[in-house]
Amino acid sequence: MKLVRYGNPGSEKPGLVDADGNIRDLSSHVTDITGDVLSDESLGRLAAIDPASLPKVEGSPRFGPCVGNIGKFMCIGLNFSDHAAETGAAIPQHPILFMKANSAIVGPNDDVVMPRGSVATDWEVELGVVIGKKAKYVSQADALNHVAGYCVINDVSERTFQTALTGQWTKGKSCDTFGPTGPWLVTRDEVGDPQKLDMWLDVNGKRMQTGNTATQIFTVAEVIAHLSTLFTLHPGDVISTGTPPGVGMGIKPNPIYLKEGDVMELGIEKLGSQRQSVKADR
Repeated sequence: MKLVRYGNPGSEKPGLVDADGNIRDLSSHVTDITGDVLSDESLGRLAAIDPASLPKVEGSPRFGPCVGNIGKFMCIGLNFSDHAAETGAAIPQHPILFMKANSAIVGPNDDVVMPRGSVATDWEVELGVVIGKKAKYVSQADALNHVAGYCVINDVSERTFQTALTGQWTKGKSCDTFGPTGPWLVTRDEVGDPQKLDMWLDVNGKRMQTGNTATQIFTVAEVIAHLSTLFTLHPGDVISTGTPPGVGMGIKPNPIYLKEGDVMELGIEKLGSQRQSVKADR
């Protein structure tokens, strides 16, 4: 099942995508796609609805972030062995965790706006994991049972803010619009094994990133189990699980970064695609 949120920013409506690719309105069944409707029981009730019985949404509405009222927006750094190699970083012993401000979250096709003073805004296609069931001290074997579904995330990053300003990576990760999420939340039953998903990202039509979640250092299950030993994961929390090689920072000998007018297109197998135009904040 593919769940969506569509409409203007701040007033998105819940929907699902039928077998023909049409958006069907779910407003008569749920008020929004948020943590409180992401349990297995709630998702089962939605899956039992005949999509043809739901109103068809006409036209081409804007896709909002596929989850509303996201709780924690957590990100795992250097989680692909081939990406760690391109940056010259050592393989981490434990998942590297940083947080992204929720004010960074935007729809999958909304503009990405480079903040004032940005000289090194970069791209990162990532697999997003949406928690559906409360998780505390869960085992790796049970971890995926706490997942509602998966989505595409572009972990946009300002590298100078991230590495040259005193403090944590969060400074370069949390700028407004730096968290495009969606287009839809695909439930875990439809995705299957999250460690077998192809990933890609283009800038201005040129392929920059190609990868597969098979090369993740820490699997989705390992990440969830680890984080759940540190704090409780709640329904509606999102984990962005790292990026494959091909980021601008890793290009040798001279890194390449985004500029105003650039267009990013990215996607993950089974999860759809995104497209963002790059603007500059005046």
